[in-house]
Amino acid sequence: MAIHPILAEVTQRIVERSRASRAAYLAKIDAARGNGAKRHHLSCGNLAHGFAACAENDKDALRNGHAANIAIVTSYNDMLSAHQPYERYPELIRQTARTLGATAQVAGGVPAMCDGVTQGRPGMELSLFSRDLIAMATAVSLSHDMYEGALYLGICDKIVPGMLIGALSFGHLAGAFVPSGPMPSGIPNEEKSKVRQAYAAGKASRAELLEAEARSYHGAGTCTFYGTANSNQMLMEIMGLHLPGASFEAPDTPLRDALTRAVVERVLAIDTLGDHYLPLGRIVDERAIVNGVVGLHATGGSTNHLLHLVAIARAAGVELRWDDFDALSAVVPLLARVYPNGYADVNHFHEAGGMGFLIDQLLDAGLLHDDVNTIMGPGLHHYRQVPVLEDGTLVWKPVSKESGNRGVLRSIQEPFRQDGGLRMLKGNLGRGVIKVSSVPEDRMVVEAPAIVFDEQDDVKAAFDRGELNCDFVAVVRFQGPRARGMPELHKLTPTLSLLQDRGHRVALVTDGRMSGASGRVPAAIHVTPEAEAGGPIARVRTGDLVRVDAVAGTMEVLVPADEWHARTPEAADLAVHHSGMGRELFAMFRQSAVTADLGAGVF
Repeated sequence: MAIHPILAEVTQRIVERSRASRAAYLAKIDAARGNGAKRHHLSCGNLAHGFAACAENDKDALRNGHAANIAIVTSYNDMLSAHQPYERYPELIRQTARTLGATAQVAGGVPAMCDGVTQGRPGMELSLFSRDLIAMATAVSLSHDMYEGALYLGICDKIVPGMLIGALSFGHLAGAFVPSGPMPSGIPNEEKSKVRQAYAAGKASRAELLEAEARSYHGAGTCTFYGTANSNQMLMEIMGLHLPGASFEAPDTPLRDALTRAVVERVLAIDTLGDHYLPLGRIVDERAIVNGVVGLHATGGSTNHLLHLVAIARAAGVELRWDDFDALSAVVPLLARVYPNGYADVNHFHEAGGMGFLIDQLLDAGLLHDDVNTIMGPGLHHYRQVPVLEDGTLVWKPVSKESGNRGVLRSIQEPFRQDGGLRMLKGNLGRGVIKVSSVPEDRMVVEAPAIVFDEQDDVKAAFDRGELNCDFVAVVRFQGPRARGMPELHKLTPTLSLLQDRGHRVALVTDGRMSGASGRVPAAIHVTPEAEAGGPIARVRTGDLVRVDAVAGTMEVLVPADEWHARTPEAADLAVHHSGMGRELFAMFRQSAVTADLGAGVF
């Protein structure tokens, strides 16, 4: 199948604008490979430090041998359900490496906070910046010149993007990402949402809400809704950095362990010492980045990746822009409906055919680049397969051409919608993003008076006072990277959803985030320039008529132009609002953060 002309056009634009930066990046990683194992160039004291704590056989291999040594960079902790299964991975990886004549060492750990725990709390202000800290910690882990390849153990929101950014700074190493899989399905997501709304309306107790949440988040593994964590897994597979079919296999199963053992073998096959050397920096190129954007659209994935993919691309010398997302969204159909864009969760998606079916359909339609490098070798066609165990042996078989559940996953001939559900917005409020894959058609355009807030908690307080029983656009500002670290604002979702269900026309405009878990209320997010930088969102006054138009791709304050431009942006006393513990440690990130459309980081 020929590549779709828009896919080819967007990719070529990215190649042209990235020519100089990509060439510089590739020159850097080519020079970094050097000759032979870098650890053999270490001084005796350096090397002795590097293997001092190893088992004797591993010590001999590192001292005298020429086999590869694999770095394990882990985000294990047992507070975060998605990462708890990683506790036993290092020993499994070490044992597998030994059977293959190699060694493996835990090179370092990275912080792994849970957005689900910090949601609506001061800790959420550290969340986005933790991505850059994770990138730095990953680079520090790889800095010892002891390794020929690396395995990255990470799942959730900022962790995979941060690890990948850090890994790309050592892009001469072979590398792969190792998932742990989703927890078993809990109560239906719609049931949980109803309890949340009932609690917001004062019709359910805290005990009832906690019981619903505990029945939803109830075991080891990734949360099963399709937010940023599971969007990360989709991206790693469609970009060729997971084994085929590995993303959503359940934790602690024989198949999961077999996949973990197999990824050790694959990294050893492509490491710096091998005949089939394929470094991570050669896998993540312009075509792989475009494939990631296509996957995001086709699955209705997290809007956080309009920040993360931009930052990942920059780390590989590739200049990705929001306009590229917009152009691809127009031609990539939505093939999956996973909560909050549907009733199902990622386990249902996986059972219906999952990533293998999705990639197979998109390749057939010319909507993915097949001519990419992957950890399986050249060609994304390797990912048209699904893994199975036959008599204890891991094999891959062609995926079915039929979806196992058309309510969750559909073919290219019968998509859920013809576009990807992500739109760019422009206007006198600046630039922003809106996810419309779950927004009702009659709410694609909302025009209503603004009610301005500088704190998300103030929205709920206004609701409790009975002040929001009307049509309005909530303008929640001073949430951007420089002001507050760009926290996710999901605390707003139950309140705004309840008001929409009561028949009010409501929308949200914010320089904060909502991510893949955002719901049915139209939300113009990532607004840039942010309020703290004097952006237009800081000029909005309560009572201004605001129009959010996802059809036309605009967000406007409907006041006379001369009045609008004459206004002075308002300021917020951030010192009053920001008292979260640990926040002062992130001052350098806030001061150095670039705008949302450049990735909202310090890179």
